[in-house]
Amino acid sequence: MADKKKLLLIDGHSVAFRAFYGLHSQLERMKNRNGLHTNALYGFHNMLEVIVNKEQPTHALVAFDAGKTTFRHEYFDDYKGGRSKMPSEFSEQIPFMKDLLKGFGLQSYQLENYEADDIIGTLAKEAEENGFEVVILTGDRDLTQLASDAIRVDITKKGVSDLKEHTKQSIQEEMGIDPIQIIDMKGLAGDASDNIPGVTKIGDKTALKLLHEYGSVENLYENIEAMKKSKRKEYLINEKETAFLSKKLATIDTNAPIEVKLDNLTYSGLSMEDLISFYKEMDFNSHLQKLDTSEYMEQLAEDAVEVEYTFLNELSSSHFSSNMAMYIEMLNENYHHAEIVSIAWGNDESIYVTDPQTAFASDAFKAWIEDEDSSKVLYDAKRTYVALNNKGMTLKGITFDIMLASYLLTAEDSSSGDIVDVARKHNYDHITPDEVVYGKGKKIKVPEDSALMHDHMARKVLGIYHLSDSMDKQLKENEQEDLLKEMELPLAIVLADMEIQGITVDAERLERMKEEFGTTLESIEERIYEEAGETFNINSPKQLGVILFEKMGYPVIKKTKTGYSTAQDVLEKLKDEAPIVEHILQYRQIAKIQSTYIEGLLKVIDPQTSKIHTRYLQTVARTGRLSSVDPNLQNIPVRLEEGRKIRQAFIPREKGWKIFASDYSQIELRILAHISEDDHLIKAFLDDEDIHTTTAMRVFDIDTPEKVTSDMRREAKAVNFGIVYGISDYGLSQNLNITRKEAKDYIDTYFDRFPGVKEFIDTVIREAKENGFVETLFHRRRYLPDINSRNFNLRSFAERTAMNTPIQGSAADILKMAMIEMAKRMKEENLEATMLLQVHDELIFEVPEHEMDKLESLVKEVMEKTVELSVPLKVESSAGDNWYQAK
Repeated sequence: MADKKKLLLIDGHSVAFRAFYGLHSQLERMKNRNGLHTNALYGFHNMLEVIVNKEQPTHALVAFDAGKTTFRHEYFDDYKGGRSKMPSEFSEQIPFMKDLLKGFGLQSYQLENYEADDIIGTLAKEAEENGFEVVILTGDRDLTQLASDAIRVDITKKGVSDLKEHTKQSIQEEMGIDPIQIIDMKGLAGDASDNIPGVTKIGDKTALKLLHEYGSVENLYENIEAMKKSKRKEYLINEKETAFLSKKLATIDTNAPIEVKLDNLTYSGLSMEDLISFYKEMDFNSHLQKLDTSEYMEQLAEDAVEVEYTFLNELSSSHFSSNMAMYIEMLNENYHHAEIVSIAWGNDESIYVTDPQTAFASDAFKAWIEDEDSSKVLYDAKRTYVALNNKGMTLKGITFDIMLASYLLTAEDSSSGDIVDVARKHNYDHITPDEVVYGKGKKIKVPEDSALMHDHMARKVLGIYHLSDSMDKQLKENEQEDLLKEMELPLAIVLADMEIQGITVDAERLERMKEEFGTTLESIEERIYEEAGETFNINSPKQLGVILFEKMGYPVIKKTKTGYSTAQDVLEKLKDEAPIVEHILQYRQIAKIQSTYIEGLLKVIDPQTSKIHTRYLQTVARTGRLSSVDPNLQNIPVRLEEGRKIRQAFIPREKGWKIFASDYSQIELRILAHISEDDHLIKAFLDDEDIHTTTAMRVFDIDTPEKVTSDMRREAKAVNFGIVYGISDYGLSQNLNITRKEAKDYIDTYFDRFPGVKEFIDTVIREAKENGFVETLFHRRRYLPDINSRNFNLRSFAERTAMNTPIQGSAADILKMAMIEMAKRMKEENLEATMLLQVHDELIFEVPEHEMDKLESLVKEVMEKTVELSVPLKVESSAGDNWYQAK
């Protein structure tokens, strides 16, 4: 007997909506590098993973609502009328659901004038008649009316992967009615979420009681005269039409005119190319790492062509010429510690491969590496520079970097370490993926057959050489040649020198802090146990839930599969009425600092130098901002005093030196003033006014700064930075804990009082629609393929991106120019001081005390004057015995 066919039907909007609110507490943390919120996508992904792996369907479809209006509105205008407008933070994610579904190999469908429920109902019943087993995944109980012997309805509970199964039997046991009677229940009780009215004073319990007696709305009304006289009877008689209308509204149409056929819904599993692309776009790196891509990578490898090369056991000057590509292979992405396993170089005429021992023993190789006049084309100049520096060589003559060039041309991340990613973006298919040659994850190793690696190296070099030529032409066409050669390439070397230099860390201070925090945690533990009246495992959500909600009787806000939710957002809602919760939140914050930062930093201190050598990623953020990894020194917490104290451990190299920090003050708002040419913003900065107070005065119609309250200034500050980041009324309402209407009024008033800003936004969006991209002051581009999309959500996100990219991107560019100029001037002035770190809009130096005045003067001159704007750039500097004191 053939295996039974199983159809999986997913209610797309409903599940996505549950995912959004299930991870709502993570909303501002879960964004990809482009600023797109990803919490709904992440939660939806997890739900899909759970249901697909569990059910192993033979057929599948995800149904979406087609729009706000359906056939139900024809006979009830207010159907679903009570629903508030969808937050843009949610709606901006919806178009990308389709990309996620493509990755999972799932088809999607929507039908004008019908709801997803109707598509699901029609297909479910058709599949049932054809002998299928049917599983429906939804966040909406409406679909439980479809449950039958062959149809099961799984409803997402609070959370992202917690499901409750509803079968015909379970509904009968729980409610005492058949699934189809749920529409009668809604006819009587209504459904507030869908604005289905029902009959006055009849709720779910009363409706069920009536259905147990009468069976259906129709039968109830046939026998209503025999019903005992009561106010309820009066309501039922007076609202008979409403009851039947409500039942009609609640009834899923199982005969919708859908065009999709069951036979076309065969499920074949993941679409690896689409899923990899989706994971990369959303920065779902952990999912990408877990993915078994071996078969897909083998298919890609088939496209690679044969390449002729020579393997050399001895090197001479004849093997090097003035224009060559070069690649150094390391299998660990942290090139500060990685072993070099192979080296290749060459051009169209000849390609050479050798082992590192041969290369580093060769005077000819060193002479070529350090020859400024020998042009070298690379992939990831910084990585190559650091690797060679570790071998006592200074790389010179870098003329092109295809990783940086690709980033500028596409505004997409090109730092994966696998050249094949960059090559394929630029239609070059002749490089084998690293995974095929070296394996993946913990299985990465040099192949036993060394010829495989040598051949791979030759392909990489030829690819780098060919791609550099075509990319160079594109950069010139885009007026971006200077962006590469005057900004990104020089910056790569500046960053390399900063990484090599590293920053000294006082491990003993960290160890003392570890002990201090341990004592603090013990003290907080005692207070928690005292409040609770017993000891328990604070780190166990299950035990904590029992204490809070059973023993102490606090109101349950969320439940999970294993008990009560004690997530951050739940505890935040409880803390005003539950003193113990304040202690629990504090405990968690300090425990997080202890494990992630103190213990994390201790692990990465170089035992020989007592330094930490972070890595800067140049090609991740589409705005041009830098990122820091291994460890991330841009992410050390500063809101909590305990977090800030970690900076005490970052010290200068020796006694008699200081840590010196210089920070651009409100650079993005100054750039907004410059680009928008708004007279009020420009005047405020020229007069050196407090910009947030000035904004508050204009927004709240206040005539003197003294009348501006701290709350007014705080709200004005949120609006100021909200404008820069393209915040929505929903986002602002969440930040300020106000209604969406109040937030919208703030934003509208801001635009009214700062008309230049509104005009700038309108202009930049119009030009983006014409050009398909926006640019920073330095011609850094960000492409916006969705700026003219007919899809409102895609278009809206693209418009917000168009608005904030020129501001954020120009700020990043200015800081980069300042770093390049500072490195150059410090060298010219023969300063001993060194630039150590870049953290957002801040530069950190170490400086001997006798150079302090000179460095401070130089920093002010360079950072404030590198770029001339219509308003002054302002730098605030401070110094101390450690990074903490320098703030």
